[in-house]
Amino acid sequence: MDNTANRVDYSALRFNQASIIALLALAFVLNQPWLVVFVAAVMWIGTFAPQAGLFKRVYQHVLKPLGIVRPAPKADDLRPHLFAQGVGALMLTLASAALWASLPLLGWALTGIVVALAAVNLFLGFCMGCFLYYQLARRGIAANLPWWQTPQGA
Repeated sequence: MDNTANRVDYSALRFNQASIIALLALAFVLNQPWLVVFVAAVMWIGTFAPQAGLFKRVYQHVLKPLGIVRPAPKADDLRPHLFAQGVGALMLTLASAALWASLPLLGWALTGIVVALAAVNLFLGFCMGCFLYYQLARRGIAANLPWWQTPQGA
């Protein structure tokens, strides 16, 4: 992707965010820490193997073909979004550890932060993880995984 814009399907990003919010809210309401672990795992997989992310696959292979959600491709760089997903996965990993270590206040607070930031991105279009990615880049820190350099699409 060498600093050139790629096409990113914002419908896929929005479905990803909505899925994260819904599953984490369900985890909290039902007091089911394993759902936090599950969402963290899905996010890690989507960060390290973008085409293998569960929410992305549901979007691409179910919702999009059935016409339930229409594609919304835009010229954009996928790397900041992948970085943001990795930050969210890290936060949920820490939340999971806290929940399993009998620190529910900390675990659910970290989970709530992920839900809040995903909601801000979904409803207001501001991606905090993307903002952090660009701030690191301004300071000369390339927060990329090597395989993100190849266009992945969204």
